[in-house]
Amino acid sequence: MNIMVLIPAYNEEKNITSVINETKQNLPETHIVVVNDGSTDNTRKILEEIKDITVLHHPFNVGIGGAILTGFHFFLRNKFDYLVRIDGDGQHVPSQALNLLKPVLEKKADVVIGSRFLEKKGYQSSFTRRGGIRLLNVLSTFILKKKITDNTSGFKAYNREAVEQAIEDYPFDYPEPIEVYLIAKKGLLILEVPASMRERQSGLTSISILETYYYLIKVLLTIFIKFLVGGKK
Repeated sequence: MNIMVLIPAYNEEKNITSVINETKQNLPETHIVVVNDGSTDNTRKILEEIKDITVLHHPFNVGIGGAILTGFHFFLRNKFDYLVRIDGDGQHVPSQALNLLKPVLEKKADVVIGSRFLEKKGYQSSFTRRGGIRLLNVLSTFILKKKITDNTSGFKAYNREAVEQAIEDYPFDYPEPIEVYLIAKKGLLILEVPASMRERQSGLTSISILETYYYLIKVLLTIFIKFLVGGKK
């Protein structure tokens, strides 16, 4: 198995070392690639001192979609077969990554999403964001005719075909909900498995409350224009 772990990171000086160490411990036979998305703290310096990983540096912050896109390109150019995404803020639990990989390796799914809402264990996000997630879930069920409980989860496993299809029209910011539509519309199989999420231990989220509303409106407009209006042609 040729598996790559993608860890996007922006100003995660207090979290990134533990995320990498935990990933190495639980996924020892994988190749870890960290995309440092223009961090302005000590994240870059810390990453340069960690051995046995690949680090890709953006000269400035381009957003989570750009960081994922960089990782996807690296994945495809280096001929990996499977990819696991684990965020650099410490909220994902690397020991659960094998649960995501298993259906992909067994060819039961092209993409597996770790959903915090299937068993409702661990950190469930803020009240405001849960409301937005529910709205996105209802919309995806209507459009895709498939229930997705955690559209915004970044804890995922992919096969190579899924990455190839997603990269063709990947959103540059707030990519997770749009990615679900891109992959599903290509006829690929998406599966969810239960996953718990930890509350961020340190540092600040990259999305404020105001940005949460902006994010929701932007995603809803994108879905409406691209997958409802545009999808009818």
